Amino acid sequence: MTRPLRVGIVGSGPAGIYAADLLTKNETLAAEGLPVSIDILEKLPTPYGLVRYGVAPDHPRIKQIQGALHKILDKPGIRFLGNVEYGVDLKLEDLRRHYDAVIFATGSDRDRPLDIPGADLPGSHGAADFVFWYDSHPDVSSSWRVDGSSVAVIGAGNVAVDVARILAKNADDLLDTDITDNVHEGLRAKKITDVHVFARRGIAQAKFTPMELRELDKQPGVEVIVHPEDFELDDDSLAAIEESNQVKTNVKVLQNWAIRDPRGEERRLHLHFLHSPVAILGQDRVSGLRTERMEPAGGGRVRGTGEFVDHEVQAVYRAIGYLGSPAAGLPFDEEQGVVPNDGGRVLDLDEQPIPGVYATGWIKRGPVGLIGHTKGDALETVGNLVADRASFAPAPDPDPVSFLRLLEERHVPYTTWEGWQRLEAHEESLGEPHGRKRIKVRSRDEMVRIARGESG
Repeated sequence: MTRPLRVGIVGSGPAGIYAADLLTKNETLAAEGLPVSIDILEKLPTPYGLVRYGVAPDHPRIKQIQGALHKILDKPGIRFLGNVEYGVDLKLEDLRRHYDAVIFATGSDRDRPLDIPGADLPGSHGAADFVFWYDSHPDVSSSWRVDGSSVAVIGAGNVAVDVARILAKNADDLLDTDITDNVHEGLRAKKITDVHVFARRGIAQAKFTPMELRELDKQPGVEVIVHPEDFELDDDSLAAIEESNQVKTNVKVLQNWAIRDPRGEERRLHLHFLHSPVAILGQDRVSGLRTERMEPAGGGRVRGTGEFVDHEVQAVYRAIGYLGSPAAGLPFDEEQGVVPNDGGRVLDLDEQPIPGVYATGWIKRGPVGLIGHTKGDALETVGNLVADRASFAPAPDPDPVSFLRLLEERHVPYTTWEGWQRLEAHEESLGEPHGRKRIKVRSRDEMVRIARGESG
């Protein structure tokens, strides 16, 4: 193959961008003198995926990863094309016509369902919906009514902690972030005094990081309350504490909080462990949450005790995990929320690799691990892609200009890397008068207009 290896990547979050970076650095391709030409296709007008639309606005340190991703997208041989939705604007056959190989890096964007009575009551919310609202995702409603004085968050991971923190926080404390006016107004109108976080397992099995945990206690006007009766530890839990510095740190922090004197703050954030939700209560809308007390059962597992507790809350936020969405033309494992694959090689219904089609990131392995873990994941997928390259059927029409012509023929108002930089500069200009790094543009149409340099 004398021309560059053409690769299309669907999704511009960290998983897709890291895959592009590793392709440009691949030693095997470099030794052969084979260049790579990569298009990163993104359904949103902007890059970065959940780094932009899934990280809480008061987490600027995590958002700083955008700087590293920016450097990758700035590389020669990598082209960003936003506002291009796979399955709507393009089919798999279109991608196979223009690319020798395709990598799906579409992530996980749906809430895992909670199968208990009352889960569909008004006032019962998926965490993803709430996160997308406070991160001003262009495809969700701009309005959100934060009801109740006492609310529940179900889950023990970083998303649950983020949601709980935003619900407890004074809205004005977010005014140095990139939140939009509608989010500030929605949070400022809330009357919440108590946020209850419920974890099914014990303190040694909680999935949040020590940094996320400690941040809960650094909010002005918010007191974290932990109940000593939730601290039942079996031998396996004690072993987990000794084997992991993260677990040891989490447990120590929680134990210190449990024995300290009350501070009497105006808002309280309660952490409940060994409580499994069994029903969301209410007739016309949420009025409570029923949990069953659990006890350790060995191996990190728990079992019910038959003791039930009703908690008076007016809203429930379900943060028990994310699921990926089906990709048109590909098999899909609905239970796991992933595209079936072997080491990133997408498998057909007979569990055979589909030539030239790959997956990486959460759509490959599920929503586990931190952002940095997607690097190792992408390394495996890219390694298998490079190993398979001799078996690819060459793309019939690999010309990069030809692909742009296809988008234009289909009247797809795509955005580019230069367009994103134009939009980014505009957002920074919106923030500057207020001493903020940026204020997001929320409207998809406005983002596209600015990115494409079109007049209003």
